[in-house]
Amino acid sequence: MSWAVVPAAGIGRRFGGDTPKQYLNVAGRPLIEHAVRALLAHPGIDAAMVALAPDDPWWAGWREMEGKPIYTCMGGAERADSVLAALMALPATVSEDQWVLVHDAARPCVPAMDLTRLIALGQADAVGALLAAPVRDTVKSVDAEGRIVRTEPRERLWRALTPQMFRRGGLTRALRSAIRVGATVTDEASAMERLGLKPLVVEGSEQNIKVTTPADLAVVEAVLRKKVR
Repeated sequence: MSWAVVPAAGIGRRFGGDTPKQYLNVAGRPLIEHAVRALLAHPGIDAAMVALAPDDPWWAGWREMEGKPIYTCMGGAERADSVLAALMALPATVSEDQWVLVHDAARPCVPAMDLTRLIALGQADAVGALLAAPVRDTVKSVDAEGRIVRTEPRERLWRALTPQMFRRGGLTRALRSAIRVGATVTDEASAMERLGLKPLVVEGSEQNIKVTTPADLAVVEAVLRKKVR
């Protein structure tokens, strides 16, 4: 049994209104509903744990989607805190060796074929895996004045996406270690990297967009509306 963990606390960016971005309606549903539904529609994922802010009035109280259960827990101030809280809230029947997929609440367009590939390759890897996309633009390093210092070789540069897939016990230890020393980890893979581990990169679709600006909403809406046709 594979679980999905969705940290929805601490990402409450607002685009000029009162509603956090993960609850904005796009193509008829909140972004977070699209994201969770995409996970639970996949046969390789059996349940979801969503980490919410303690005062979250926007959560619609979903208990299931696609015929699969949804559980909730209280998240934390940072992503790492929320993911750790979700891992700790998983039922005792979820062993330390069981696989968990962590996905952004603001990534509503992850394709099913990407999930299939991630699960297959991740389960065969000793560490775990994450979806990622190769950097295709020319990348520049700049100084404090905004002037170019050098052009970075892009052949080995990838943009980390989600889901990111690790065993429950290993990811729990990695996040606890990072939080204990105050290390900044912006995703689960970086927490594993701190322990000297090397997660596998699995190429994912460019349509797996994370909504970070208002302009992203129009792109996401176009992708989602095309999917439901």
